[in-house]
Amino acid sequence: MDVYAYSKKRQNFYQGIERFWHDLYGEEYALYDIKAVNTDEIADIRLAGDRIGQIFFKVCKLLRKVSDETLAEMGFPSESFPVLRQKTLSTESVISRLDLIPVGDGYKCIEINADTPTFIKELFSVNGLMCKEFKMADPNAGMETKLAEAVRSSVFESARHLQQPKPYIVFTAHEDHVEDRETVTYLQNISRLPSRFVPLHKLQIEEGKGLYDEYGTKIDILYRQTFPVENLILDEDESGNPIGKWLLDLVALKKVAIINPPSAFLLQNKAVQAVIWGLHVERHPMFTPEEHSWIENYFLPTYLEADAFKQQNLSYVKKPAFGREGDTVEIYDGNGTLLTADPQQNYGQYLAVYQQYAELPRVEFMSEKGKQAGQLLIGCFLLNGRAAAFGYRAGGKITNNLSYYLPAGIKRDSRRGEPDVDFT
Repeated sequence: MDVYAYSKKRQNFYQGIERFWHDLYGEEYALYDIKAVNTDEIADIRLAGDRIGQIFFKVCKLLRKVSDETLAEMGFPSESFPVLRQKTLSTESVISRLDLIPVGDGYKCIEINADTPTFIKELFSVNGLMCKEFKMADPNAGMETKLAEAVRSSVFESARHLQQPKPYIVFTAHEDHVEDRETVTYLQNISRLPSRFVPLHKLQIEEGKGLYDEYGTKIDILYRQTFPVENLILDEDESGNPIGKWLLDLVALKKVAIINPPSAFLLQNKAVQAVIWGLHVERHPMFTPEEHSWIENYFLPTYLEADAFKQQNLSYVKKPAFGREGDTVEIYDGNGTLLTADPQQNYGQYLAVYQQYAELPRVEFMSEKGKQAGQLLIGCFLLNGRAAAFGYRAGGKITNNLSYYLPAGIKRDSRRGEPDVDFT
């Protein structure tokens, strides 16, 4: 397919999907192409997701018991301490996303976005439409129903936590950021809950009393899928009032519930992977022998300094404890020489975490710039800790907000011309 034909087919396809951002920042984002996968790959990715999720969620229980000093050493802002130990939902995170790299015959987890993961509508909704376009079976079929149920159940459980039988539910995001806004409204729509979308800038707060919409109506449950706690903590109004801290105080006082819950912020910190690896190295009894084998298989050595990698002459990645979309990520060789860095450097104020480097596999794909080769990263969502929809980003050595979305479809059996299995 030449570039002109590709571009025309792509525009025709994506323009038929309402409220989707197939272009971002003036550039192509969602590709009109598909990566074929087989049922063994799908099963392996979801098995990895289940096991990795179990490890992360288990360590969350330990983190709620550590001292304020330890939380500070891990880079958590002191303003978050009052809510970090709260358990407002039975799950640690309602919607989280693992970033996985295929390594050998398995997968390695480079991080978890437990607090405010995006890439949701792409994998739970758009992927199925692309599979129909390419006449392939959707590996994520049925997952949108599970996603909707996870959102609903988290709201119902939050209402019980607040002892509020008829809660006022608000979904919120930055109104002028298309990806954030449409991700949140997508979740609101599939949840079919009686709720409103209220942009972040229209929310109002009274210290110690409550959170309100633009009409002064008190909000009971705030679904803030794309507004990170680390940004929330720094939020101030025009008068300099710490409204972000006030909101967390309201959560601690059970005057409002937020989803994802505070425990998701515990897991968002990339230093948690250093904690997991450290517990594994010392064979801590917190993890069973089977769980230790999972850590060995699925996790990368991660520390709060680079010495271990330099001593072994191993390449490593330096990343901020709190960071998004590859921002402030740097890759070094075993001598500590910088090899590549993301041009965005907005998270340098946070604690640095050092992780063994794993090479992303290469993939070829069609784009409006013609045939390209890039490096592939797997995003695997967890719903209440269990593996759900997965998909691919294609980009450079550091996956950032300019990387492409590459849909996935189930390979056909070449002998019969049919999908290996029908997930529809």
